[in-house]
Amino acid sequence: MALAAFGAFLTSLDVVVVATALPTLRSELDASLSDLEWTLNAYNLVFACLLLTGASLGDRFGRRRVYIVGLLVFTAGSATAALSSNAGELIASRALQGIGAAVLMPLTLTLISNAFPVEKRGAAIGVWGGVSGLGVAAGPVLGGAIVDGISWQWIFWINVPVGLAVAALPTRMLQESHGPRQQLDLLGLVLAGAALFGLTWAPVRAPVAGWGSIEVIGSLGAGAVLLAAFLVWESRSRTPMLPLGYFRRRGFTAANGVTFFQFISLLGSLFMISQLFQVGLGYSPLEAGLRILVWMAMPMLVAPIAGGLADRLGNRPFMLAGLLLQGGGAAWLGLVVEPGVGYANLIGPLIVSGVGIAMCFRRWRMPS
Repeated sequence: MALAAFGAFLTSLDVVVVATALPTLRSELDASLSDLEWTLNAYNLVFACLLLTGASLGDRFGRRRVYIVGLLVFTAGSATAALSSNAGELIASRALQGIGAAVLMPLTLTLISNAFPVEKRGAAIGVWGGVSGLGVAAGPVLGGAIVDGISWQWIFWINVPVGLAVAALPTRMLQESHGPRQQLDLLGLVLAGAALFGLTWAPVRAPVAGWGSIEVIGSLGAGAVLLAAFLVWESRSRTPMLPLGYFRRRGFTAANGVTFFQFISLLGSLFMISQLFQVGLGYSPLEAGLRILVWMAMPMLVAPIAGGLADRLGNRPFMLAGLLLQGGGAAWLGLVVEPGVGYANLIGPLIVSGVGIAMCFRRWRMPS
């Protein structure tokens, strides 16, 4: 449980730790706004594309072995990110971190599933969600403190000794295990990655190139075609990366739909709120991180409680309420933000949205 929780904490932390450093990165690396977006997108896009492949690697080559490799890849990405001298190098390093995270995250859930019986698994996953929430909550504050107190490079250097130390633990604490899937869907991986890249590239480039530009329209079109090709291939492959039959199960479809909309809201809001506090309201990185804490701390506080209650009440009420609260909090925030707005006016909507995020951390289990 401890190793699984650490993997979840590490990968969740690096989703958001960069947020409060973005204005500093823009200044010191002479980065554009789209470069800043890609410091977040490179990590998250690679993470999303390789998530299922990471689980398959564990099934084929051994979950303990692959978990250690994931930690080492993540640590290597952190080191190269700290050594980056320009935005391009940093974006590439964030992608390498995403590869490691994609291997770590699914195996954390596998470790928990193997360690706990079914009747206790919901509470255990709730604790996992709380630890993930701790990583999300700590990210802006830790990032702000490091940027203010040392330098932005140390938001990445701090991962290196910790990652190396923890990579040595599974050999003593975990037994090797394998799963049923032995084949890797390499073509499916390439098609999915290329499709998501095209669909992501378009909105990131649109503010600069224009929504009507050939670049943006071509990127959207190519992404859509590649996504269709991916679906055709998955429907015919003997060992699909994503068996399309899963989507006939309403629980699976609902859980993934919740995840999709949650992260669109969460990551988009995080990018804008960090800019609002530092550029718009003039707070330092640490001051901004501390103020964001009322939003990001909610998953750490609420997810374990929601996990225990979901075992009795089912996941569906928590997913629905979570999305409504997250969206309602974001709408409330949009209504109160104006030039000169005081922080006190932002606390309520941040808390409401944060509670919604915490409830949606139940997404990893299908609604009952």
